[in-house]
Amino acid sequence: MAMSKKGNVRLPPEVNRILYVKNLPYKITAEEMYDIFGKYGAIRQIRVGNTPETKGTAFVVYEDIFDAKNACDHLSGFNVCNRYLVVLYYQSTRAFKKVDTDKKKQDLEQMKSKYGLNTPEKK
Repeated sequence: MAMSKKGNVRLPPEVNRILYVKNLPYKITAEEMYDIFGKYGAIRQIRVGNTPETKGTAFVVYEDIFDAKNACDHLSGFNVCNRYLVVLYYQSTRAFKKVDTDKKKQDLEQMKSKYGLNTPEKK
């Protein structure tokens, strides 16, 4: 079925096989995730967040990019246990930018404290 879709279709550059899902109920299981997302195509992997920082989020990796697009189009805003899912395409460059920015801020603060730049200059 997916082979016939691939003919002349051009997808936007942000579309990929990995979906980032936010606003999930904390108690959702991987099996429930497979039930919800599996309706749109073959799934390679689902990773549900389990730390305090990642609870309520998950990554869903589809075998086919068109299945991922279909799932994103249909499940964004889908109601699960009175919570509306936010389904986005995973963007690796965006994730690295946040890490880089946090690292740069931390390095800047270390330099400020090392060279005494935290206190205002006195004249």
